Amino acid sequence: MFHFMLSEIWLETLLSSDSPAIILVTHDAISCKIYDYSYLDLCLILSSLKYYTNHVAGSVAGEDVKMASFVDEINAYTYLYPMELPSKKFLFKWVESRKPERYSSAAPLSPNARLRIVSERVDIIDNLIISVTIGPPNVQFLKSKDKSTWNAKDVADSVLSDKSALRVTSSQRMAESSVLDAHTSKVDGEPYWFYEYLIRKSPTNLGQEPNLYRHYVASTAEREGYLYSISASTLGKQWDEMGPFLEKSVASFHLLPPTDDYVPPYKDPWRFW
Repeated sequence: MFHFMLSEIWLETLLSSDSPAIILVTHDAISCKIYDYSYLDLCLILSSLKYYTNHVAGSVAGEDVKMASFVDEINAYTYLYPMELPSKKFLFKWVESRKPERYSSAAPLSPNARLRIVSERVDIIDNLIISVTIGPPNVQFLKSKDKSTWNAKDVADSVLSDKSALRVTSSQRMAESSVLDAHTSKVDGEPYWFYEYLIRKSPTNLGQEPNLYRHYVASTAEREGYLYSISASTLGKQWDEMGPFLEKSVASFHLLPPTDDYVPPYKDPWRFW
């Protein structure tokens, strides 16, 4: 990846049959990535780039939003989530679809039950989901036990490889998704891995392209040999409007010092209540 700091924002895409090049625009840089994408992948990714130009222009990101705090003492983490846009008199309509629960009793995301949802909230009207999962690293991608050597793309691949309700291989699960960006930041001296990705919902109907995928932002941290991940998503066609608020939620996610209510994932694995 190559970053170029520019005073003006511009966007260019170069498509060829051999090696399509995609110029991704962020708020402070332009990233050039070369991948062997299919035409469908390119359609999905190029559509999502609209977000970056709108974000830079400040049409949505500058919106004043009231946030609320969520704390899960069972699993010892916290994050903020959007509640209201006062200037637009808009209220988010969240429902806590999964209340916090210990890892051993949480709902699995795949048949191997490695990755599990420990809490989730949804806004059905506005098609928003914020969920937190816990699971062990996938050694196929994170071979070292030294987390300081992990890169964000490998962490993203580790989490996404276990994120499917279908009985398919890890490579097939990863084929459902496209990672757009991944980077590492330090929070309280600990590495947090941030990544952005698309998950395709239907690979055939190009005519309804905005509805083909969900757009996700996510962050992962490690504690006691387990990955704690938050992901926030909406439909691709709504990303321009809702994406900046979901990014604030993910950026606020961090692990808390354990209290007496904390239950580590490895404790009582046989217990399901």
